[in-house]
Amino acid sequence: MSPISRRDFNRLASAGAATLAAPALVRAQAKKLKVGVLLPRSGALAFIGQSCQRGADISPPLIKEMVGVDVELMNADIESSVDVARSRAEKLIDDGAQLLMGAFDSGPTAAIAQVAEQRKIPLVVNIAAAPQITEQGYKYTFRNFPNAGELIRNGLALMRDVFQATNTAPRSAVFLHVNDTFGTSMAKGIAAMLPSLTYLPFKVVETIAYDREARDLSVEVAKAKATGADFILLVSRLNDAILLVRELVKQRWSPQGIISPGSPGMYEAQFYKTLGNKYSDYCISNVPWYNPNAALTKRVEAQFTKQFPQEKLMFHALNVGFTFEAMMIAADAFKRAGSSNGQALADALRQTNIAEHVMIGGPITFDAKGQNTRIASACIQNRRGEPLVVLPKEAAQAAPVYPVPNWQQRA
Repeated sequence: MSPISRRDFNRLASAGAATLAAPALVRAQAKKLKVGVLLPRSGALAFIGQSCQRGADISPPLIKEMVGVDVELMNADIESSVDVARSRAEKLIDDGAQLLMGAFDSGPTAAIAQVAEQRKIPLVVNIAAAPQITEQGYKYTFRNFPNAGELIRNGLALMRDVFQATNTAPRSAVFLHVNDTFGTSMAKGIAAMLPSLTYLPFKVVETIAYDREARDLSVEVAKAKATGADFILLVSRLNDAILLVRELVKQRWSPQGIISPGSPGMYEAQFYKTLGNKYSDYCISNVPWYNPNAALTKRVEAQFTKQFPQEKLMFHALNVGFTFEAMMIAADAFKRAGSSNGQALADALRQTNIAEHVMIGGPITFDAKGQNTRIASACIQNRRGEPLVVLPKEAAQAAPVYPVPNWQQRA
């Protein structure tokens, strides 16, 4: 997918209102679809898995109203484990699940996709970026999330835009990345793409990998600090992103910025709660994002607020948005198939074309590999304890700040 332009972003961001005139989903008499929801609600990715679960939890009443389909959730905790994900997927199917949805993490999602293919039960992926998930020739896996290559292309193009908007040109970056399936895929993609991107002013002076479940990043941060790099290029998860910032403060290293070309962690609710505004602010994540102005987003937000009155959708935007869309895609296919048969559902999923949705991008469709290639990214910068769009300019809620204030200068 080519990097999205500002003009394209602005057009897509306003598409929600334009598509209201044409019904995107077929209305019909209620039927029940049993969906096996596989998410890491415990373990290293627990906070993000619980955030995604909220997107599943708000789906049944909205889908019943929109599509006329009753959805029964069959929830399973994959415990942030590949082996547990595989066994729980098998059990859900044995217990009657007609379709699987999940699983946020690329490694477990790849394992679930194998089970889905063997058992001929469709899997709708909410979030997971490793390219191999849709490169195995599977007939029952459908991903409504960019693969790592698409995330990187869009994310690096937005980095260029950040530097242009702030009239800066950093010369060097140190690349830190988590070494799980997702992080490794992103690292390979960045290593392959960066040398050819002449529009970026910086060079990566060192690449440092670390374990997703690390409890101490002091060695890695000291090594990164010793490079003298202008900024940190980061591919992280939630817990390690928190550890990283704490260690930066402890070692009194204030780089010009921390920028992710497309990974979770720094826009999550727990990141703000744990670090507070002083240390969570100014981090940048170039990621797929929701369209807060779309009519469907407003309905999702109303239901989210009703069921989770102590939470704000903006802090769960990516997780809830993509999980809800996965459930919507499943229900839409079920209605059109008129059957819970796995083959019939897969055939219907291949014909998906949903114009009215939550996340920024074109209509939801799948190519021959089961991949949606029409999802866009935005530049999100943490400001005053909130994730705000700062680019493209037409959709911006604030102007980007780079270089960022050092730790001691912050209020």
